[in-house]
Amino acid sequence: MKEEKYVAYVGTYTHENSVGIHIYDVDVEKGQLHERKVVPINNPSDLVVSKNKKYLYSIADEGVEAFRILPDGDLEAMNKQWIGGMRGCYVETDNENHFLFVGGHHDGRVTMMRLLPDGSIGEIADGIFHKGTGKVSDRHNSVPHVDCVKLTPDQQFLCAVDNGLDQVKIYRVDYEFGKLKLIDIIRGPLDSAPRMIRFSRNGKFAYILYELLNVVEVYKYSLKNNQPVFEKIQTISTEYKDDEDICSASGMEISRSGKYLFCSNAGVNSVVVFSINEETGELTETFRTKVDSEYPKVLAVYPDEKHYLTLNNASNEIVSYTINYENGYSLQAGAPVKVDKPNCIYILRIEE
Repeated sequence: MKEEKYVAYVGTYTHENSVGIHIYDVDVEKGQLHERKVVPINNPSDLVVSKNKKYLYSIADEGVEAFRILPDGDLEAMNKQWIGGMRGCYVETDNENHFLFVGGHHDGRVTMMRLLPDGSIGEIADGIFHKGTGKVSDRHNSVPHVDCVKLTPDQQFLCAVDNGLDQVKIYRVDYEFGKLKLIDIIRGPLDSAPRMIRFSRNGKFAYILYELLNVVEVYKYSLKNNQPVFEKIQTISTEYKDDEDICSASGMEISRSGKYLFCSNAGVNSVVVFSINEETGELTETFRTKVDSEYPKVLAVYPDEKHYLTLNNASNEIVSYTINYENGYSLQAGAPVKVDKPNCIYILRIEE
C-alpha cells in the first residue's frame, strides 16, 4: 500500500523573519513538520485550498492571491486581485470553485470574487459592508468585524461571523448572477464576540465559538422550504471557572473522521477536546491540556487524529502533541517549529 504524503501550508503575518507562506513536509506518524521553503507574499493571514486540490488562495496586502498547487505540493503564483475594501482576514471557496468569499475584520465587509476556469481570481462579483454596533464594553470592539465566512454544507448559504456585532449573518448565494442576499441572522449573546463557525462532517450540525464567553454553541442545521434553519441544542464551556478573567477562546477545528472537536484557549494557553455525538451533534468533554506556548491562536488536527498542533502567535512557534484518548491527555511531540506570527494552516494530502 502506497504511503500517503502530506504537506502543510502555514500563513503568517509579515514580520522581519517571516515573509510568506511556509511549506512543510508532514510526518504524520511522528506528528512533526519539516520546513521545505517559504513562498513570498505579504501578510498571508488566512488561506484555503480549493476542493479539487488544484489551487491555493490566500489573503494578501494587495487583496487576494491565487497559487497553482504543483504535484509535489509546491506553489506557483498565478495572479492577485483587489477585494474592494481593506485587507481581508478569512477566505472560503465553494465546492465547484466558481467563487472565492472573503471576510474583512477591519472594515466589516463580505466580498464575493469570481474564479476563472483556470483557477485564477477574476473580478469582484458582490460586496456587502455590515452596519450597526454591538454592545460597547472595555473588552469588545463593537463595530462590524467579519472574522469568518463559511458556506453551509449544502453550499446554498454563506455564514458571515461578525465578531463586533455578536451575530452570524446568513446570506443566500446566487451562483448564476454572483450575488449575496441577507435572509437570516443568528444573534449571539451580547458582548460574546463570535469568532468562527464549523459544520459537522455529516452536515447536520453547526458549532459557533465565542471568544469572550469561552463557549461553543451547538445548532441543528436543516433546510425547510428552501430556507436555512438553525436550532440551538447545546452550550458548552471551553474554560474552567478559575480561567474566566484571562481566558479567550481562539481556535476550533473538527477532526477528519468527525468524531472530535478541538478548541484552543488563549490567555490560559490550553486545548480542550470534545467528542461529538454523531446522532445528536452534542459535545462531551474528553480531556484538556495546558500547552507550553503563548497564545495558541489556531490549531489543526493531523490526518491520523493521533496528533494535533497549535500555532502560537505570541511565542512564534508551532508545537505538535501526541494524543492519548484512553487516559485523557496529550504530550508534546518533538521540538517546537520556530516561525514568526503563524496565523493559519492547511494540511493537504498530495499525490506525486
